[in-house]
Amino acid sequence: MSTQVNEFGMPWMSGFDIRQRFVEFFESKQHLHVASSSLVPPAGDTSVLLTTAGMQQMIPYFLGLETPPAVRMCTVQKCFRTVDIDEVGDESHSTFFFMLGNFSVRDYFKHESLAWTWEFLTEWMHFPAERLYPTIHPDDEESFLIWRDEVGVPEERIGRLEDNWWQAGPTGPNGPDSEVYFDRGEQWGCGSDDCAPGCDCPRYLEVWNNVFMQYNTTADGVRTPLAKPCVDTGMGLERLVLLTQGARTMYETDFYQPIVRRICERAGVSYGVDPSIDRSVRIVADHTRGSVFLIGDGVLPGNEGRSYVLRRVMRKAIRHARSLGIEGEFIAELASVVIDQFADVHPELVERRSQITKVMSYEEASFGRTLASGMNRLQALTAELKERGETLISGEEAFRLYDTYGFPYDLTVELALEEGLSVDDAGYRAAMERQRETSRSGAVFNTGDRNWGEFYAAIQPRTTFLGYETTTADATIVAILGANGTQEQAEAGEQIELVLDRTPFYAESGGQVGDSGKIHAETGLFDVDDTRKPTPDLFVHRGTVQEGFIRVGESVTARVDSYRRSQIRRNHTATHLLHKALRTVVGEDSRQAGSLVAPDRLRFDFTSLEPVSAGQIRTINEIVNREIVADRAVATDVMEQKEAIVAGAMALFGEKYGDQVRVVKIDDISMELCGGTHVSRTGEIGPFIITSEGSVASGIRRIEALTGHAATERMLGQQRLLDEMGRDLKVSWSEVSESVHGLQDRVRELEREVEGYRERIAKAQSAELLGVAARVNGATVLVTLVDVDDRDALRTMGDYARDRIESGVIVLGANIDGSPALLAMVTPDLVGRGVKAGDIIRYIAPKIDGRGGGRPELAEAGGKNVDGLSDALREVAPFLEGKLEG
Repeated sequence: MSTQVNEFGMPWMSGFDIRQRFVEFFESKQHLHVASSSLVPPAGDTSVLLTTAGMQQMIPYFLGLETPPAVRMCTVQKCFRTVDIDEVGDESHSTFFFMLGNFSVRDYFKHESLAWTWEFLTEWMHFPAERLYPTIHPDDEESFLIWRDEVGVPEERIGRLEDNWWQAGPTGPNGPDSEVYFDRGEQWGCGSDDCAPGCDCPRYLEVWNNVFMQYNTTADGVRTPLAKPCVDTGMGLERLVLLTQGARTMYETDFYQPIVRRICERAGVSYGVDPSIDRSVRIVADHTRGSVFLIGDGVLPGNEGRSYVLRRVMRKAIRHARSLGIEGEFIAELASVVIDQFADVHPELVERRSQITKVMSYEEASFGRTLASGMNRLQALTAELKERGETLISGEEAFRLYDTYGFPYDLTVELALEEGLSVDDAGYRAAMERQRETSRSGAVFNTGDRNWGEFYAAIQPRTTFLGYETTTADATIVAILGANGTQEQAEAGEQIELVLDRTPFYAESGGQVGDSGKIHAETGLFDVDDTRKPTPDLFVHRGTVQEGFIRVGESVTARVDSYRRSQIRRNHTATHLLHKALRTVVGEDSRQAGSLVAPDRLRFDFTSLEPVSAGQIRTINEIVNREIVADRAVATDVMEQKEAIVAGAMALFGEKYGDQVRVVKIDDISMELCGGTHVSRTGEIGPFIITSEGSVASGIRRIEALTGHAATERMLGQQRLLDEMGRDLKVSWSEVSESVHGLQDRVRELEREVEGYRERIAKAQSAELLGVAARVNGATVLVTLVDVDDRDALRTMGDYARDRIESGVIVLGANIDGSPALLAMVTPDLVGRGVKAGDIIRYIAPKIDGRGGGRPELAEAGGKNVDGLSDALREVAPFLEGKLEG
């Protein structure tokens, strides 16, 4: 330990010495030193995007989901927090830091935790006790008594803060905490009389937080006590270093100084002279350091999630390096400073040095071009707006900067703010959504009149297919094809075609869909959505670069989605069994006419002039499932085509085969020429169920079927439905069909009865209506509103009324389920005198916002305005005026 002391009388220690001293202290208290977990949370942890606290790897132990390696543990955890990302550049904020932590999993609790906090700070770190101020949650009286009576802190130095409650995310373990603050002196204070721990000023600096995990909060917001409480403590290493070394800010400690010095040397500036320069130096230092650790833990730059966080901090570091006058490649050089500094305690950085520097070099070169073009456009736009006296950058302009120049939206917002401008966020998002809709509606590759065959023909070497033996293979990128043809590299967000010299990915052919999966490069990740084969010896992987970037010539690892492949294999072998069963049941003349083998289903087209009966479908199902249960061996062999045909292998009509063919044989029941992937035994297929059969063309029928998990889910769903219907009908599931048929017969019988009742009611109402009819020149005129359920009842009522009069006009209106309806009837004798039902309807229908028509004797109308029915009926009399005279 150094003999040098700071203004508080504390001996100077390096950051790495303090780190080691913390571990040694808790090892003396029987704690197991556990290595830092990755900055990328485990796959099942969706509570946070990145590791933000030391306790995150402890959560499964706190919840009792896993057995911890020890009940007492301590860590020096890498952490990355984005909550203050926009404040980085001032004297106190950062994104990446180390958190010291000690943890108890249902072992010790508050007494030991608070006593050891005090012991480490005062005896091992030599903090002056009179400068330490513990705080507690107002309801945590137990901690108060421990601090006062057991540790011996005067009561007036123990603060109560409402926000002394801690949890890592919206869900998970949580509880009250007790923080310890260090008083840096009045010169750091705000001057307020009530300045105390918890004040926003920098006088009181939190150095330790004891979190007492007593509860768990679930996704629905319910907080329940843990069976046994746990302890989680956290202490920012950088803050301890700052206080111990007597530094003004963390950037002046030995953790940051090597980085800061390299930045200033390259920029030709001095730190601590100009606040604007200091801000840029801090941003470059913090963001580069954080980027190194993120890439070291497998994060690559991209456009979503943690990949976007990395890209954002890298690009911000690059921009501020440029603002300092640093041109050309720099952050990759600075990354080496970080790697060398932490090599002894984080060897993963050394192991991935090549990847880290490659990724940072590429991002800097790529973003450098973006900055140049985008900045020119943004500066011109800013000048135009200021000249017009405007302060808002439109969403369309912000999107154009992103879409045309590749300029990040968050950078546009940041730079606009510096110029006193704002950006139309809603307009930007609307423009982005319109672009996404356009992308979704169009093809991935808009080739136009381009002859892609020329590109494919020029690619060398051709592809070696390894997919029959494996679903994972190491390979080299041979070619990248984008929307405009071949290119040397592609970065996150680009949709491309990728060609490898060897691949385990099966390319779509013979009815089997292409494989999907992932291709991992040292510098990027490519998601394969589909695999195609434009020529027999060239495999093309289509998809999107999800993270980082990829280049021609890079070594990669190609991994097929093995679960999806297994589903496809089951369905493909099932089509061979189905083909055999069809020929057995339907006849030898039935031949395969096409197929689709997908992960979720299979489709099999075959020749047949007649539909397959329900009985035949049951028999085919039984045959296929019998062969599956028999667990027959599935073998493949490569032989001469003629030899295979002589041996009895079935070839598809119209399919082209080479001299050498692949033969798939299922014991002695099936033998076909096939290049697809298959199971090794039929028992792997699982249950098989036909879901439909029908015609698709003249003489061509189609069967669709499910296997494996999909078939099981289908059958279980059907069984659940039958059970539910059985319970509702109060019969067993096997009696459901008979019970339903009985109910259908009963419904039809009741419908006939109801129809009879309706007819009788309509006739009775018609008889009553005639009592309000008027006589005009010897003709009966009936115009009225009626109450009926439907149009049939309206016509029945009209028919009955017309049959009861010798000569007349009947016009009825009704409100049927909220919609107006009109009916007009005219007896033949009046039609001969020029009175026509259609004319009446066309005259009055506008009153109900409708139209209608019909024959001279009968016409109808519907509309939208039910309130206009009365007005429509009042128009009948004026229409008939003069037409019934003489």
